[in-house]
Amino acid sequence: MSVIQTARMSLREFNFEDAGFILELLNEEGFLRHIGDKGVRTPADACNYIQQGPIDSYQRHGFGLYACCTRHATDVLLGMCGLVRREGLQHPDLGFAFLQRYWGRGYAVEAAAAVLDYGTHVLNLPRILAITSPHNTASIRVLEKVGLIFDRLIRLTHDSPEVKLFAPASVA
Repeated sequence: MSVIQTARMSLREFNFEDAGFILELLNEEGFLRHIGDKGVRTPADACNYIQQGPIDSYQRHGFGLYACCTRHATDVLLGMCGLVRREGLQHPDLGFAFLQRYWGRGYAVEAAAAVLDYGTHVLNLPRILAITSPHNTASIRVLEKVGLIFDRLIRLTHDSPEVKLFAPASVA
């Protein structure tokens, strides 16, 4: 079932049938470099990631990361985009990752803008943040294109690396 529709995509909740996609996405070089190694190496690991990540978030918070699929009959999985409730941040943050073969086509901007609109106007969230590694210039451009601006460098935990925090331009 679709949660959000854009011009080219349908964003829906993840399910266990998406394990192969998750296994591929989380092991791509770009994901590992910019987001980190989630330790997902097998289909069972991918199912566990789906259960403990997106599905748990849907149940606990009413939102999470969504599967971004094309809107035509083949429903090709392109990436994921949604809202994450992260320890170390006071407000939910926008997260996204797309398979490298779909980079540079505007999918991340389209999905991120739709998720921000959904979070603001449907979920009535007062503020949505975003974080990214300081060297992830592509993600920084996406965040800027959807109206978020760099606020400051932060650490989510005492021993974690610094990340760039982005906030809405109107309240940064």
